[in-house]
Amino acid sequence: MNEAIERIGGACGYRPKLSYYHANSKGTGSALQMELHPAHDDTAGSIFLSIARQKTAGSREEGRVIMPSFDWKNKAVLKLDVSDLSQILQVMRGIQESIADGKGLFHRSMNATTVIKFEHRIEPRPGYAIDVWKKPHDGEQMHYYFVFDPSEAFFLMLAIEQSAGTIAFGIPQVIPRAKTYENVQVATPVAANDPF
Repeated sequence: MNEAIERIGGACGYRPKLSYYHANSKGTGSALQMELHPAHDDTAGSIFLSIARQKTAGSREEGRVIMPSFDWKNKAVLKLDVSDLSQILQVMRGIQESIADGKGLFHRSMNATTVIKFEHRIEPRPGYAIDVWKKPHDGEQMHYYFVFDPSEAFFLMLAIEQSAGTIAFGIPQVIPRAKTYENVQVATPVAANDPF
């Protein structure tokens, strides 16, 4: 889903989101969205990952389908930097089974402490699981869980790999050089019979 954020120089600027929705009839599913934030100026690039628990299971009423909903108001938002994404890719490429031998990544902010675990799973179904535990400094710990099936994980791996240059170096822009002709030496054509 693309959301226009502003119009720049006649072209639309977008913040693309890669979204996955896994609702179930028990209401225990989850949804996940990822946004690419390119490096710019003195700011390092990253991918922001938002994960929300399922809020309603959805139903059929009087011939109408009511779609499941997700609790985006109480979502967890994670800023995954180059180091975090490198560790996730190592799991997805089969170099490791989990991040830091199952210990996960630790993110600490002014408002909360977050533990992010990412691992390859075989049971109960094959895929890649992300477990997020977020403990606000002044509240209860919240748990978020999402499993990518093998096809989703493969595409996600490709998307992260293709984004690596943008995360590291931003979006290259051609900066025109000032055209000055001071101190420029112009070669003078040499006559055919000139020995030097």
